[in-house]
Amino acid sequence: MAKRALITGITGQDGSYLAELLLDKGYEVHGVVRRSSTESFERIQHLTDKVTLIQADLLDPSSLVEALEEAQPDELYNLGAQSFVPTSWRQPVLTAEFTAVGVTRLLEAMRRVNPDIRFYQASSSEMFGKVREVPQSETTPFYPRSPYGVAKAYGHFITVNYRESYGLFAVSGILFNHESPRRGLEFVTRKIADGAVRIKLGLADELRLGNLDAKRDWGFAGDYVEAMWLMLQADEPDDYVIATGEEHSVQEFVEIAFSHAGLDPTQHVKTDPEFLRPAEVDHLVGDASKAREQLGWAPRVSFRELVQMMVDADLERLSSTVATSTS
Repeated sequence: MAKRALITGITGQDGSYLAELLLDKGYEVHGVVRRSSTESFERIQHLTDKVTLIQADLLDPSSLVEALEEAQPDELYNLGAQSFVPTSWRQPVLTAEFTAVGVTRLLEAMRRVNPDIRFYQASSSEMFGKVREVPQSETTPFYPRSPYGVAKAYGHFITVNYRESYGLFAVSGILFNHESPRRGLEFVTRKIADGAVRIKLGLADELRLGNLDAKRDWGFAGDYVEAMWLMLQADEPDDYVIATGEEHSVQEFVEIAFSHAGLDPTQHVKTDPEFLRPAEVDHLVGDASKAREQLGWAPRVSFRELVQMMVDADLERLSSTVATSTS
């Protein structure tokens, strides 16, 4: 019998890579999608005949119960959230409903339908916020600096709480920033890759960014979904930091992207106060030694390879668009 998995947030960056990984491992994959006038299936377009999509919503408990009853999963991956940090200031209550309370609704549904399901919660390095130590590990105290970070901290602790109170196999992956060609255009990394290519192709003259000095620990999403899977194969449920352990500034990302596109960033990149956060997170860098030792996980794609992969993918995408419009 093939193992069955249910993924919330399957249409997102991580959901699409996780679905591919699980299909490669012979799983039967089900994904939760929201009924939305703007829902985009672009990232899983190539998988739609291989996965089963179920309509449900993290705001609606009964729909989650029905989704679990229909999919009958062995593993449940909760990747669904309002995941864009700047939006969390504009929509703080909605962010809390999806990203925080949504986790409780899902855990309650799971407890009711089948408490033996193995549960993965997508926690975030944004929970560390105004960091208490560098690098951050599983024991570093949280000090979130955005409504998104606060909501993720709730989701994290409610998962721990359900594991300890009800004996569920429930884990949290505290993932540091992870990017890919499938990253949304609103995220700074994708904005840089896309912006460099647009300038290269003559579709734009400049790129406006916020804090170029902000440093992050950036890895490749395809590597990080493997860590999620490994956590659910472990003998005991536990929480893990997933990170590269290297920090790079937005400025470095810009320099690699622009030089890969054959451009000089000083000619094109402007800082714009509009893109600065109300409260900045300065120094996120993760210590993933526990995941290395206990799960045997390590990132494969380097920072430079990641940036170049993203630029190459946008070059391919936009070149074909330009070719179509000029032919």
